[in-house]
Amino acid sequence: PSYTVFFSGCNFHCQFCQNYDISQRITGIQASPQGLAQRLEGISARNINWVGGEPTPNLNFILETLNNYKGGMPSVWNSNMYMSGEAMRLLHGTQDIFLTDFKYGNDECALRLSKVKGYTEIVKRNHRLANSQAELIVRHLVLPGHIECCTAVVARFVAEELGRNTRFNLMFQYRPVYKAYRYSEINRCVSSEEAYMA
Repeated sequence: PSYTVFFSGCNFHCQFCQNYDISQRITGIQASPQGLAQRLEGISARNINWVGGEPTPNLNFILETLNNYKGGMPSVWNSNMYMSGEAMRLLHGTQDIFLTDFKYGNDECALRLSKVKGYTEIVKRNHRLANSQAELIVRHLVLPGHIECCTAVVARFVAEELGRNTRFNLMFQYRPVYKAYRYSEINRCVSSEEAYMA
C-alpha cells in the first residue's frame, strides 16, 4: 500500500478533471510539516505518495515534512510536472520516484483544455530532469480526438528522449466529467478505434 497525501488545489484547470472536487477548490484539513512527519513515523506502507490536485504548490511544505521525517519510506512525486526549473532543483535528491502525468503533445491543446501556457517546453524539460534524478514512471491519459496531436507525440518523446525502457502507462479510463461538455471532441469516451490506434 501507498500512504497517499492528497493536496487540494492545482496549477492546472483541466476542463475534464475527474478530481475537480479537490483540485478546483481548497478543501480538507490543515496540517503542519512537523505534525505530518510525526504521523508518518507510525505508518507501515511501501511509500509516501504526494498527490492532489497537484503537489507542486505545496513544495515547501513537502520538503519541510521530509526534513522532519526519519522513517525511511520512499517518496513518490505524483505530478503533472508543470513547474519551474527552480522547483525541480529543490526536488533533486528528495524523491525516489517521479510518477508523472504527461497530458499533451502541444501547447495549443494544453492552453485550451487545461488553461496553461508554454506547456511542452516546461514539461519536457522536467521529464528529462526527473529521468536523471530518480526512477521515472510516465502516465498519459488518452483523450478522445487527441490521438495524433497528443498521444502519438507524447509516446514518441518518451521512447526517443527518455528511453525505450521508461515505464509508460497509457490510460484509457477517460470519461467526460466536470466541464468536458463544453468541448465537442472530449464530450465522449475514447472509441475502440482510438484505443486501438493508441
